Parts: sequence; structure tokens; C-alpha cells
Amino acid sequence: MSALPAPGAATPRRKTRRVQPAVPLAIIIVAAILVLIVGLALLAPWIAPADPTRQTLLMRLKPPGSVSSAGQLYLLGTDDLGRDLLSRILYGSQISIAVAFLSVVVSTVVGVSLGMAAAWFRGWVETLIMRFVDIMLSIPAVLLAVLTVAVLGPGFLKLILVLALTRWPRYTRVAYAQTLQVANLPYIKAAELAGARTLRILFRHVLPNIAGPLLVVATAEFGLMILFEAGLSFLGLGIQPPAPSWGSIMSVGRQYVERAWWIVAFPGACLFLLVFSVNVLGDWLRDKLDPRSRSR
Repeated sequence: MSALPAPGAATPRRKTRRVQPAVPLAIIIVAAILVLIVGLALLAPWIAPADPTRQTLLMRLKPPGSVSSAGQLYLLGTDDLGRDLLSRILYGSQISIAVAFLSVVVSTVVGVSLGMAAAWFRGWVETLIMRFVDIMLSIPAVLLAVLTVAVLGPGFLKLILVLALTRWPRYTRVAYAQTLQVANLPYIKAAELAGARTLRILFRHVLPNIAGPLLVVATAEFGLMILFEAGLSFLGLGIQPPAPSWGSIMSVGRQYVERAWWIVAFPGACLFLLVFSVNVLGDWLRDKLDPRSRSR
């Protein structure tokens, strides 16, 4: 029989395990910020108070909250040509998000296809692809993007192509390493013995099993593409005026930063919030998909 505790003696307390929420509050907040920014970008044609390219020289460099003689409210002020800053930010978010999304899609398709091909066929195909990847990774991405834009010229489609060409090697590396691990699994060998075609094996059996790490890379790259687009537009190598872009808006605003701080501050704050929310969601997604992080 077990001994009973003495009267008045303190009974040992059981260690209670605190249950962690499935989705932390911080992730919900940044996800709400991301959804809000994307939603405003999609609804820009309906909620923008003015034409983003319409110039009103009498209202140039007006501070936030100014009202024109016609009764129009400039909630975030105006730029150097009297254009409504809120409208330009809303339409600029469309361009920034579209360029980043399409760049990620193109670079993912190119990089994943090459990485899976290198890991599956091996031999001279692997050597050729992976050595080319090493060469591309040895060149700084920003320098490569600037040189490519200087050769091809600025523009929406050219900017997407430039960003995709500079970032596909990272997807190739990840797809290559993951495909090497999956290629020797029993069900892959069984599919080969059953006579399944190579493309069917790669895209039906291999790709779904390596999609997790690729999704994490794509999430991180999305935020980076937004910064690249803003940086190139800031330098005059991206989206060209009068089309609005966060980078081009800030490029113009730097000339008037002492007397019209809002031209730089508001698009810069939007850029920060968008990239920050994407990066936080990417880190959380990486921790959820990484078994080692879950075990810790």
C-alpha cells in the first residue's frame, strides 16, 4: 500500500501542459493586413476617389486632408503634379502585387521543371543544369536585374520576365534536392515498374510530395519580388510614368521629402506592411511544414 501524505503536507502539483492555439493571434493579424491590402488592390477601380493620372496643378503638393475648390477631398494629399495620392497608391498596389505574383509563377514553373529534370535524368542533364544554376547564383540578383532591364528596356511584361529570370535558380536548387529524396521511394519505383510515363511520375507523384518546401520558397520570394519591383521602379527601370507604382511614387517624392513628406511616407508604409505580412506568414508556414520545427 502507498503511504498517505501527512496531514497538512503539500500535495505535489501536476504539471499542466499549456495548449497552443492552432493559429497564433499575430498570424491572424498579419493575414488580415495582407487580405486587406490585396482586397484594396482588387477593388481599386471602384474605391479610388479619382483618376490616378489626372493632374490638377493648382492642388500640387497639398497635405493630407486638403479639399479642392470643387469640393474633392484629398485624404492622403497630392503629389508634385496635383494627382490624388490615395488613388495612385491603390492603383500602384495592383501593379506591385501583379508583378510579384506573375514573377513568382514564372520563376516557379521554370525553376521547378529544371530542378526535377536534373534530379530525375541525372548524368549530363544534371551537370548542365546545376552548373548553370551555380553560375546564375554567383551573380548578385540586383545587379543581374538591373543589367537585364537595361538591355530589354522597362515595361510591365519585361519587368516580370526580368524578375523571373533572376530568381528561378533558387527553385531549381530546392526542387533538385527534394526530388532526389523522393525519387527512391517505393511507390515511385512501383510506378516505374508499372510502365508509367516520366512526365506522369514527375507531375503526378513527385511534385505533390515536394510542394511543401516549394510553397515556403515561393512565399518568401513573393515579398522579395515586391521589393525588387519597387527598387527598379524607384531607379526608373521598372514601371514607367504616368502609370502609378509604389517605387516610382517614392522616387518622385524624395525630391520633396522636406516639404511633402506624405508622398514618400504613405507608399513606403504600404510597402513595409505588405512585405512584413508576407514574410511573417512565410516563416510561420515554414515552421508548420518543417517536421523538425514541429518536434521542437
